[in-house]
Amino acid sequence: MYEKLTSKMEQILRVSQRIARDYEQEYVGTEHLLLAILEEGTNFGAEILRNHKVDIPRAKSVIDRLVQASLEDTWVFGRLPGTPHFRNVMAAAIEEARQLESKYVCAEHLLIALARADGSVASAALAELKLTAPMIRTEITRRIESDSEASCSSDEG
Repeated sequence: MYEKLTSKMEQILRVSQRIARDYEQEYVGTEHLLLAILEEGTNFGAEILRNHKVDIPRAKSVIDRLVQASLEDTWVFGRLPGTPHFRNVMAAAIEEARQLESKYVCAEHLLIALARADGSVASAALAELKLTAPMIRTEITRRIESDSEASCSSDEG
């Protein structure tokens, strides 16, 4: 399903696993993906977030408040399963890439999908941070229109 991910998207998925472990959670959720976009930092999705004054501490603060996470002393080894929202978001990111005529799924497509994932922690956090899917899509479209090379490639994201 994810064969057309950029190297940055693959890194985001790996980082999201580590973030979930850092939170001592037994799943990877949309909130972990959102934080991973920011932590990877060199992708266009992170740039969009930074343009809206969203950094890791601010995003974590909102997410922690939404989740009201209580950390327990648990250890999780191996690959963590994704939540249903996680799987739906990945499918939506692929669809966003298709709609924007991109050959690859990049962080910006994931960011739109996270904003559209009704009922997820990430969409609630993005809404609280005043970021919507239409706003994100507009920024991506503007960038593509102003720079024909802006569309992501296998080495970008």
